[in-house]
Amino acid sequence: MRSPTRPAARALRSALVLAVTAGLAVAVPTAQAAPSKTPAASRVATGAVADAAGAGEDVLAQKPYMGWSSWSLQTTSYPGINPNGNYSYLTEANVNKQTDALASKLKKYGYEYINIDAGWWRGWDWTPEFDAYGRQKADKARFPSGMKAVADRIHGKGLKAGIYLPVGLEKEGYGEGKLPIWNTENCTTGDIVYSDLRTTNGWDSSYKIDFSKPCAQKYVDSQAQLIADWGYDFLKLDGVGPGSFKSGDNYDNRADVAAWQKAIKSTGRPIHLEISWSLDINYAKDWKATSNGWRVDTDVECYCNTLVSWENSVEDRWRDTPGWTRYAGPGGWNDLDSINVGNAAMSGLTKAERQSYMTLWAIAKSPLFSGDDLTQLDDYGLSLMTNRDVLKINQQPGKPAKPVTSVGDEQVWASENPDGSYTVALFNQGDSASPVTADWSALGFTGQASVRDVWNSENLGRYKDGITQALPAHGSRLFTVTPQGAALKTTAYEAESPDNVLTGSASVADCTECSDAKKVGNLYLGGTLQFTHVVVKQAGRYLINVAYTSGDPRSIGVSANGKAPVATAFPSTGGWGAADTISVPVTLKAGSNTVTFDSGTGYSPDIDKIDVPLR
Repeated sequence: MRSPTRPAARALRSALVLAVTAGLAVAVPTAQAAPSKTPAASRVATGAVADAAGAGEDVLAQKPYMGWSSWSLQTTSYPGINPNGNYSYLTEANVNKQTDALASKLKKYGYEYINIDAGWWRGWDWTPEFDAYGRQKADKARFPSGMKAVADRIHGKGLKAGIYLPVGLEKEGYGEGKLPIWNTENCTTGDIVYSDLRTTNGWDSSYKIDFSKPCAQKYVDSQAQLIADWGYDFLKLDGVGPGSFKSGDNYDNRADVAAWQKAIKSTGRPIHLEISWSLDINYAKDWKATSNGWRVDTDVECYCNTLVSWENSVEDRWRDTPGWTRYAGPGGWNDLDSINVGNAAMSGLTKAERQSYMTLWAIAKSPLFSGDDLTQLDDYGLSLMTNRDVLKINQQPGKPAKPVTSVGDEQVWASENPDGSYTVALFNQGDSASPVTADWSALGFTGQASVRDVWNSENLGRYKDGITQALPAHGSRLFTVTPQGAALKTTAYEAESPDNVLTGSASVADCTECSDAKKVGNLYLGGTLQFTHVVVKQAGRYLINVAYTSGDPRSIGVSANGKAPVATAFPSTGGWGAADTISVPVTLKAGSNTVTFDSGTGYSPDIDKIDVPLR
């Protein structure tokens, strides 16, 4: 369940961010001189770089990006941050301060983007400004020098500049359908939307663009060319669906994102395209094909008197991220939102929580962009953001980490590195101190391994079979584990075997990604799957590796030999046809055993097979 405070925070954003209602009068904006077309010679000249201008291609997003974003400071009620009302932090002067701070403190560690979020074209009362072509125009009170000058100053510090737009044609930019589209002969804003003026995006603040109309792409092209002419290197396109808490045809913006990819490529300028927020994982392949990054969850900010809080919604990432893991890689990354770990009082977190926050973002290979006031970083926060070994984990080649064991509030996440070592993180999600164990068998090997404490840059020596650490509430440890032993040997037991016993609703189903292309599904409301003849030579505690599919996070009771089932969390695998594994502890006797998966009163994942270690 989500925290009860989450809908309230989302409602606040819905009410205040891009707040436009269907009853608002639409004003035709004052015309301004059209920007000149960018001469071909002044654009990126080399074919290799020009070809990379489209999202998802070779040059952009080879690694998760690093930088700073204005949104967290815009949303906080922390004293003195937003003196002119909600979201008033966003000004040219404040962007310049953060630019200078990032350049002096963080640039050498790889942080390079300065991203300007929502509101740069809106006044203190959120009234927007548009040019004669229905495109957002900088608010003079916020950005008196204009957006190009701001980007130029960012570039002057050796950094990259990012900007923000909502998806669709904003209602106030419609201009009664009479505004011309830049660089066309006869297209108007009325020619690019549906005739019934249906709305779109996470706030219904825009009219949905009809890309079956030839003028529609021209409007997106005009927006892309404008931000390219200003010199921006990054665009956050927000309110994108399916997702952003909306569903249905009106909120399907896949065509918009594809149009933006095409438009960016046509500018000749490489621009990183990031899409947001809380996107629907069922369309992950579309996001991967047309963008460089996608938000996997809702806003991390708490919309309160700090930047974030653990409950709203930092902790949700441990539940919501695993299903997306398979989609991340060079060209496009899973975006967990900003890392607000640098300001002690303003963060709203304990030291242990701040370290866990940074640890998860690093091992998940999320973009690392701070939402902190970089001019006020405390020593501990700065140490978290600049630990070179932790940053290397985030930036080096390889797959993101994912849960390998999950027992109650105790989680172990891991990924194999290109050199054969493992990145292993221990997390205690509970509200009190607790030991957490990483078993080497869950990583696929036995015997000994050398262990290095990543945060403390300390070699801990060799450990046999695993490592256990006492962790504070919401605490973590991060290790590099290098195997010294042999690969784990297991015996496989297929869920669909005729020797097994299925009860209630449980049934065999096809599954392309599953072993032998079969699984047992429909495990809900009392349905059970019992493996009837699991044989081991030695009695003891075993970590059995369970292959399964699940379209969302679910749990199932696991037991052996008739004992009471233990509810065990299974993360989402990314879809009901997507198979993954997690290790589950059971106590077995020497000889033949039964292992039962019991849905109880809930709805459980589908089970493909179990692999039982040999001893």
